[in-house]
Amino acid sequence: MSVASFTHHGPWSVEDVLALPEDRTVRYELLGESLVMSPAPGLRHQRASFRLHVALDAASEAAGAPVEVLEAINVILPSGLVVPDIVVADAGATAEDGVSLDADAVQLVVELVSPGNKTMDRKLKPLLYAEAAIPHYWRLEFDPAPRLIVSELDGGRYVETAIALPGTVTRIDEPFPFEIDPAGLAQPQHRG
Repeated sequence: MSVASFTHHGPWSVEDVLALPEDRTVRYELLGESLVMSPAPGLRHQRASFRLHVALDAASEAAGAPVEVLEAINVILPSGLVVPDIVVADAGATAEDGVSLDADAVQLVVELVSPGNKTMDRKLKPLLYAEAAIPHYWRLEFDPAPRLIVSELDGGRYVETAIALPGTVTRIDEPFPFEIDPAGLAQPQHRG
């Protein structure tokens, strides 16, 4: 296990966070002027993120949507910097080989709720994403069974428009047509 070690005095800025060395064991986010570190996600989270990314990518391609689906990319918000689990961004904004995206290029953020980030993903991040006017926010809950809560920005806040439950295929129309049954997103694959 590695522990981040750096010296910093005073409030953090987006530039300070982006200048930190890359570390795949920790995610750095800036909320206001405070640096927040969280450990790399576990296996269940990794599986579900990868599978949801692949499904979103296939659906966006089938729809001809001019977007790119990315995992764990820095998104610059008016109030800091976050690293959503999955981002659907305008394709033009991803043409450069940068390390971050501006929130105005983001159409959808997806957060996968893990035991250590429940409050952030359910309460704080939706407020920040709404403040940044990101049109769509989805949250994948794992317990007691995988379910996807789909929300759209309405009047400056997110309103739930659908809940995809395990064992049922749910169609979502925005930001592009997408169908999902969240049942198998986090299950281990047994190949043999």
